Order: sequence, then structure tokens, then C-alpha cells
Amino acid sequence: MPGTLYIVATPIGNLEDITYRALKVLACVDLVAAEDTRKTKILLDHYGISKPMVSYFSYNERRRTPQLIRHLEEGKSVALVSDAGTPGISDPAHTVVVAALEHGIPVVPIPGPAAFVSALIVSGLPTNAFVFEGFLPVKKGRATKLAQLKEETRTVILYESPHRIVKTLEQVLELFGDRQVVVAREMTKKFEEIVRGPVSAVLKEISSRSPRGEYVVLIGGKPR
Repeated sequence: MPGTLYIVATPIGNLEDITYRALKVLACVDLVAAEDTRKTKILLDHYGISKPMVSYFSYNERRRTPQLIRHLEEGKSVALVSDAGTPGISDPAHTVVVAALEHGIPVVPIPGPAAFVSALIVSGLPTNAFVFEGFLPVKKGRATKLAQLKEETRTVILYESPHRIVKTLEQVLELFGDRQVVVAREMTKKFEEIVRGPVSAVLKEISSRSPRGEYVVLIGGKPR
């Protein structure tokens, strides 16, 4: 009998935002495949869990996936975790999930936090219909993607780094007009911050200081 591949969501900041079920799975599996083993070790140590770990991130997932499949075919159970949040949401997971399904290996989701969901539910923007785009292209295709999204009538959700947040808001202002936006920084962490308002006002606020941390950008949909 093959083992089971568990896709385990972990806290996006506050270590208390983990489910009892996730802790039970992490304590019982044979192997933890982590995007960053150092960060995952902090989480496991916090809850007194000691498990063998291997790295599984975007630059080694093609090479690591066959190794994980061999473990699973030998009957061992594997938990896949990302740095923070839900694996597969702007983090590696898809390749090993597809491979496991092709080999008849059970894949079980262990749900939990996702930064964009946390930001959306407190944004004040419509939550009944939205589109999540993750990170924009770094260079080529960035403006094209934004130009496509400006026609969306649903709430648009992006992830952005501190190095590009100001540039992204400038492009949104140029392409979308002075649309309502919400910028959420460091969700669930000590310095969590949420800025709401027209993009011109939010841009002024964000650019007035040195941007730090990871950002979720939510853009109000085009008026019908």
C-alpha cells in the first residue's frame, strides 16, 4: 500500500494559527518536505515535533518530486509544507500533487491559513466574486497582465514584494484610474497593517516610508 501525501497549511505569521489536525499530521508522518527547512524547524520546535525533513522549493521541485514519490510508493507518509500558508497558493505543490495522483497515491488536504483570504475578508471590498492572480510577472508581461485585469468586475487580488509595491501601485493608478484599493502588510504578524482608500491616497501612504514585509494588494472591480 502506498503512503499518503498530505498538503499541510501552516501559519502565515502567528504560530497559534495552526489547526490541531495539522499538528497531528506533522507529528505522525514519516517525512516533512518543506519549502524552507529552517523556517519549518522553528514551527516544529515550537510544538515539540521532531521529524526528518527535506527541502522542496521552486528550483528543486522537478528533481525532488521523484524522490518523494519513491518514499510514498514504499508506504511512507509525507507532509508537504510551504514557508507560510497553504502549499500550492503561489508556492510549490502542483508538481508533486500531479505526480502522486498519476501514481495512485492518496493526496489529502489539511486546510488552514492563506494570506489573500485573510486580507480579503477584512478588506471591505466585495467578497462574493474575486480573482486571485498571485505575483505579477517581474518584468516582461507585467503591464500587459495589469491591462487585462483592469477590465475585471470582480475584486482583484495580488501578492507583491516590498521592492515592487510602490511600482505596482503606480501602475494601478495609471491603468485603472483612482480605483479603491486595499494594501495589507504582514498579515497576522506583529506589524500587521491594512491601508484602505483610493489608490492615489494609498500610494502616498505606502511610499512615504520604506516598504517592508510581504504585501497583499486588493483592487476594487471595474464598476458595471
